[in-house]
Amino acid sequence: MSDALKHECGIAHIRLLKPLEFYKEKYGSAFYGVNKMYLLMEKQHNRGQDGAGFASIKLDTKPGERYISRVRSIEQQPIQDIFAQINERINNELEAHPEYGDDVALQKQNIPYIGEVLLGHVRYGTFGKNSVESVHPFLRQNNWQHRNLILAGNFNMTNVKELFSSLVELGQHPKEYTDTITIMEKIGHFLDDAVSKIYKTLKKEGYKKSECSPLIAERLNVAKILRRAAKNWDGGYAMAGMLGHGDSFVLRDPSGIRPAYYYKDDEVVVVASERPVIQTVFNVEFDDVKELDPGHAIITKKSGEVSIKKILEPLERKACSFERVYFSRGSDAEIYQERKMLGRLLMPEVLKAIGNDTANSVFSYIPNTAETSFYGMIETVEEHLNERKTQAILNGNGKLAKQQVIDILKERPRIEKIAIKDVKLRTFITEDSSRDDLVAHVYDVTYGVIKRTDNLVIIDDSIVRGTTLKKSIIKMMDRLHPKKIVVVSSAPQIRFPDCYGIDMANLETLVAFNAALELLKDNNKYDLVEEVYHKCKAQVDLPDKDVKNFVNEIYNQFTPEEISAKISQLLSDESVNAEVEIIFQSVENLHKACPKNLGDWYFTGDYPTVGGNRVVNRAFINFFEGNKERAY
Repeated sequence: MSDALKHECGIAHIRLLKPLEFYKEKYGSAFYGVNKMYLLMEKQHNRGQDGAGFASIKLDTKPGERYISRVRSIEQQPIQDIFAQINERINNELEAHPEYGDDVALQKQNIPYIGEVLLGHVRYGTFGKNSVESVHPFLRQNNWQHRNLILAGNFNMTNVKELFSSLVELGQHPKEYTDTITIMEKIGHFLDDAVSKIYKTLKKEGYKKSECSPLIAERLNVAKILRRAAKNWDGGYAMAGMLGHGDSFVLRDPSGIRPAYYYKDDEVVVVASERPVIQTVFNVEFDDVKELDPGHAIITKKSGEVSIKKILEPLERKACSFERVYFSRGSDAEIYQERKMLGRLLMPEVLKAIGNDTANSVFSYIPNTAETSFYGMIETVEEHLNERKTQAILNGNGKLAKQQVIDILKERPRIEKIAIKDVKLRTFITEDSSRDDLVAHVYDVTYGVIKRTDNLVIIDDSIVRGTTLKKSIIKMMDRLHPKKIVVVSSAPQIRFPDCYGIDMANLETLVAFNAALELLKDNNKYDLVEEVYHKCKAQVDLPDKDVKNFVNEIYNQFTPEEISAKISQLLSDESVNAEVEIIFQSVENLHKACPKNLGDWYFTGDYPTVGGNRVVNRAFINFFEGNKERAY
């Protein structure tokens, strides 16, 4: 993606189902779980760059022994920093105590991080400050083992205010106003309640206080706790948690907005945000890794019993389509084919834009996630040329000379690597205020392959703000002196903010929204902006279920083609000599390419939860009033 867009967070959970001695004997190390967690997190590095965290729990420790370990980092390479700290601590302990070397029991007793229950998180913050205190996993501590809660997730809630207020009404005093703290305290409240009730029941049954702890672990109903806690959550989430005594869970939202995949055998339960990550790290087949159903949780008890429980009634499946276009690793078997299809489906519009003149057109892509869609696009160009070659040969009626046939057959798509990202510069571009001066130099271009009679077709996975296109890519492409620059987006026009995990909180930053506003001005319809503002304001005090998305009225005045044409104008200026045309994927073709992920609210305004409409209206109110606050 040419624009800087904050990624999704990623989760990784491992539960070892055998004693640590088993992994020492079979795999040569009691650190098997820690090593696998490192790989799971590194393989999901694409999902987070501003923080990472790791936590582990040891089962069956004695009172007084440390059983919870946690480490978090916001260093430039946070995953590497975390595991460097872990390795240093482990190595120091082993050097200081050689007797630990082959004794797994001593290692577990004395060395931190070696546990049977592990949780990892890679973060791209969308709520709260970027400090180490904002990095998952979060820890809710208590002297009762069962009341310790460790939580990490890939999520945003649209109704944090209401959830926070409900905690206050329960008598709590949350230490922060963030969705993560609010959710953790919500689960923690019902966890405390459940533990207290079980304890009172055991006392009535005649058990001594010292006998209650293992029985609480057996009787604790994690699914019931989650049902009570999640009853009023509105958002997209894949939530992972561990309880101090060893129970663990991963819960997915009822619309399936955020992804979660799991694998289980007799040695391990593993859950992650992406399927190929599990496949690679545990060397298992595609079909071995299952998708966690919306509204369900995979729960592993301390005993090792694993179950899938329905926590919330599933809603219409609206799995995020942006996961497929951009966020997820393209090595997933399904996603790879979907991205290729996105490129194929764009080709008719591309051919129209270049007047079917493939001989005088160069095709390229903006690295890196657009590469797979580029392959699909080129396959379609080749099919188009093959049809043309076949027809030319048939029209010759067998009378073509050898050289004529050779000339016909040698025509092929002109493919060049035009845009080259200078990765070294990317790390310095951290905020809008400093971004403009540097963004023009993020890409280099390849000189000497474009003629002045050529069209230059370049595909990107999506266009959000258009900043990099306008300030860098189009200007740099223009230096090559093509006749026409055609920028192709494998995703549709991004028209609406996201409130479920991606950091797109404002309307005015979206180039499609700005294009619609300019079209309103061009057509003397700008009064509609104030009308929509008053409609949005009128809904401020309505229940979420009654709120409608009135921002759609802005876009409904124009066709997608009209908005695309205006975007083309906005992203080029008088300094650009080439004609510029920007082509977007249609929503219909997006659904055709990604039939299992129909969550398209960024493009259509069709939000999957009731809180979404409130967010988009709040974003419009903020825009109209010049308020820079977040819409959620």
